[in-house]
Amino acid sequence: MEGKYSKYFSEKSLWEKIKKFSKEAGEKVIYAVLILFYTMQDKNVSVKAKMGIAAAMGYFILPTDAIFDLTPIIGFSDDLGVLLFALSQIAQNITSDVKAKARVKLDDWFGKVDLDQLDEIEKTVL
Repeated sequence: MEGKYSKYFSEKSLWEKIKKFSKEAGEKVIYAVLILFYTMQDKNVSVKAKMGIAAAMGYFILPTDAIFDLTPIIGFSDDLGVLLFALSQIAQNITSDVKAKARVKLDDWFGKVDLDQLDEIEKTVL
């Protein structure tokens, strides 16, 4: 997956996708993306881990993935699956600082977020 989708990742295209689809994608998906993004920014994370992150985020950005993103309710379920898998692969690199940055950014975009949903993501893969 790394080579196939990582070419679609760029920070600019990531922010554009989030800006356009954050409400449709929902808090869980965006939280997973933000954790991956902030982990990727950490200089202590290996290049291999960063390539896996880039691939997962490239898949998220790519508009023609397995389930079309505009499909109501299930459109981002495949994206979430890929993001959760990537999180599980780099879990040892995710710091409390990364999670805090992701939560702050999520609060900025969504207002008051459902902490139970975020905890669910963390319990699933972290």
